[in-house]
Amino acid sequence: MKTSTQMGALTALIALVALVGCSDAQEEVVDEPSDDAQVINLSYAFFAPAQSFPAIQMEHWAKELNERTGGRVEVDLFPGGSLLTASNMYDGVLNGVADIGLSATSYEPGRFPLINLAGSLTGQDVTSEVASRMTYQLIQEFGDQMPEFDEFKVITAFTSEPAYFQTIEPIHQLEDLEGLEIRISGDNSRALDALGVTAVGMSQADAGEALQSGIIDGYAASREVLMDMQFARLAKYVTDYPLTNTIFAALMSREKWEALPDDIQAVIEDLAPEMATFTGQYLDEHIQRSLEWAQQEEGVEVIALDDDEASRWDDQLAPVNETILSDAEQQGLPAYAFAERMRELIEEYRTEAE
Repeated sequence: MKTSTQMGALTALIALVALVGCSDAQEEVVDEPSDDAQVINLSYAFFAPAQSFPAIQMEHWAKELNERTGGRVEVDLFPGGSLLTASNMYDGVLNGVADIGLSATSYEPGRFPLINLAGSLTGQDVTSEVASRMTYQLIQEFGDQMPEFDEFKVITAFTSEPAYFQTIEPIHQLEDLEGLEIRISGDNSRALDALGVTAVGMSQADAGEALQSGIIDGYAASREVLMDMQFARLAKYVTDYPLTNTIFAALMSREKWEALPDDIQAVIEDLAPEMATFTGQYLDEHIQRSLEWAQQEEGVEVIALDDDEASRWDDQLAPVNETILSDAEQQGLPAYAFAERMRELIEEYRTEAE
């Protein structure tokens, strides 16, 4: 009888333990956060189409960030002006429309006066890789003198190659430029003015329609747009003379940045200079493919200026840089120190790339 009572008590105890264990297990499952709750979603906007080189950079950055954070960060991409356009990109980021916005700083020349010198100074015989690494490093070194970035975190920065005239009609000499209306990004217009061209400020996304309707006679831009934007269907001539660069910056609001976990911030920091290099290298290779395609498939002609004619262009542009730097110094910017460091970085990165 005693044994039977003991066995009954033991059975009850086992059942109680099992019940408590089951209850604890159920409570643990409920309290454990789901995978969805752990994922950080970021929206990333750009004004030009998905096939353009800055948008390719966006896609690569999003993929790398997702992989390096073990899937903890997912990025929704909005190229082609689908969320924000060139005219409201950075204000849209500050207003929370997008977490990150990518645009050309030269579209807002008054807002980014110092970094835009890296694009508006003429005579830069640089690849996109060299120019992109230089631009990102200049932001790191002169950031304290760029209060325009105080409300933002610079996710990365890079540039196009120098702009080249790409026109409906051929350009062989300075006289051929007279009376032409040429699209170029905002702050880079002074080089065109010096060559006797009427500079038309508009975004790259609007240039195709403007070409087709005859509003412009051509544009000055890096040459990948011949294929990426299909401009080779209308712009049949490329003049082989480098002009100015376009600076791109991917910016996140400071508020959004500070809300991210430290380890996520560390991954984004590591990616920033890598993306400048990646974008430059990608663009340099892609430009060669674009030129080959444009010449073979669309009959585009590349026009090389002879030495005497190139010297005439050099002479026309020689005073432009001094005017740009002098004007910037008068605004209280360290323009000459910036330009000197810019030249040093060009030589340093050019040597590394060789």
